[in-house]
Amino acid sequence: MAPNAQEAQMAHPRMAAGALFFDAAGRVLMVEPSYKDYREIPGGYVETGESPLHAAIREVQEELGITPPIVRLLAVDWAPNEAEGDKVLYLFDGGQLSQEDLAAITLQPEELKSFAFLSSEQITTRTIPRLARRILAAAEARNEAAPVYLEHGRRPGSEAG
Repeated sequence: MAPNAQEAQMAHPRMAAGALFFDAAGRVLMVEPSYKDYREIPGGYVETGESPLHAAIREVQEELGITPPIVRLLAVDWAPNEAEGDKVLYLFDGGQLSQEDLAAITLQPEELKSFAFLSSEQITTRTIPRLARRILAAAEARNEAAPVYLEHGRRPGSEAG
């Protein structure tokens, strides 16, 4: 097989990375984008030459104005869609935010309207299903020794739904 033909068969996925932050009750910090009709987590696309971890750190700093330690990978989700093609999404654990971090949050005004900590039930009603599945699986993985691998927000072999 010619190198160009082989290259054409290789996936060239878009990558995105985000961080989950928690409060003392285990609720997840979600942001309200000005350009979407559902809640999101802090994060965004990985830039050329940037690692997913550094993308998550950069996006949190840009969107929330804070730089808490973000290290542990919770989940990797293979989640292609028709509009954007192949996508690989990384979710990192930002831990429980301190009162100082919460007080220092400054939302990126051109992108975000608000933020709030949401329970599992609220997450499922205030965001799109695939993102809700991804967030809940990653939050559950905080109690596991290793990150979880997902496809469209589900563990392979798990029940659809």
